[in-house]
Amino acid sequence: MSPQPWIRAPLFKLIICIGLVLVGLQYMLSGTFHVYRHETLFYIHGNGGAHLGHPISWHSALRNNSSNSSTSALLLMNLSANNAGPTLGTFISQNLITDPSNMTIKNRTESKNPTIPTLPLCPLIPTDLRGPVEISDVAHSMEQLELLFDNLDPGGHYKPPNCQARSRVALIIPYRDRASQLTAFLYHMHPFLQKQQLEYGIIIVEQAGYGPFNRAMLMNIGFVEAQKLHQYDCFIFHDVDLLPEDDRNLYTCPEQPRHMSVAVSTLKYKLPYKDIFGGVSALTLDQFKTVNGFSNKFWGWGGEDDDMANRLKYHDYHISRYAANIARYKMLPHRRQPANPKRHEFLYNGNKRFNIDGLNNLQYQRQDLKLNKLYTWVLVEISESR
Repeated sequence: MSPQPWIRAPLFKLIICIGLVLVGLQYMLSGTFHVYRHETLFYIHGNGGAHLGHPISWHSALRNNSSNSSTSALLLMNLSANNAGPTLGTFISQNLITDPSNMTIKNRTESKNPTIPTLPLCPLIPTDLRGPVEISDVAHSMEQLELLFDNLDPGGHYKPPNCQARSRVALIIPYRDRASQLTAFLYHMHPFLQKQQLEYGIIIVEQAGYGPFNRAMLMNIGFVEAQKLHQYDCFIFHDVDLLPEDDRNLYTCPEQPRHMSVAVSTLKYKLPYKDIFGGVSALTLDQFKTVNGFSNKFWGWGGEDDDMANRLKYHDYHISRYAANIARYKMLPHRRQPANPKRHEFLYNGNKRFNIDGLNNLQYQRQDLKLNKLYTWVLVEISESR
């Protein structure tokens, strides 16, 4: 006996609903979402068309077991927030990883090459710093120094062996005819910088010929040439006759440009005036580019550092300094260079040239470059006509 018509319609709807529920359960339990690894990215793929293939960087647990319950819960959490359009699959920067156990973001510490473990970051304040350091007056030959410092890469480049340096520092040294001071500088600075656990390189920029010395232009050249060697992010412009006397004077670049040689022996360890920026100074890559480097107009002694101080103020930077009892320097004896007779004029009119005189009009001819054991040597020809 067939069912009555008033029973047949609800029964048919019930069968349809049960069928839909069974299909839905099969869809959910059949592994709707799968995680695939592609090089250093992971992709979440769904079975739904326009929402596929958005890259994410994910916890390493996904590599081995995509069905892990905590991972699946986190995965569904991220997907459910974006299930209405083509943004399905939350993008997370490759520089971060997500820990499903506590939902916190951490710096990536794993190496791209699993056979080479990534070193931990060096401490913010190196642990071996002791304060005042001795300035040796013993003369050394370059050959003796090369035997002494056997932990350097070609070009005088160094990386700490047990940790990852927080700063990549280029020491730019404008130079001509100071051989004895150069050996004293190298003997003092290599152990000084290594105690601070820096990645660093020493670049000696030598001016060829016998014309007036242009310290500022050589420092601009050193900045340009250093970038061809390594990815430096901090640049310290350093006279070869100044040796730091305290290892707490960190050779790094802070948020504001730093004048480092605050207290110099020949100036009775006192700051001569507030806006001085000479001797040793530190600027980041971006800071130096922003101010267009040093002026190229200062031939002979004096003026270029005060011009740089004016450039910094013009671009709303301020000069930072360590305390005088830390930022102490011994100045080695040397002959003073002839003064630049036009330095006051150039200083007075400097703000008219900040945007046209510096890195963007730098011209020089590089005659030689050698990656010596203790330093990188760059020999350049410059002239006022250039």
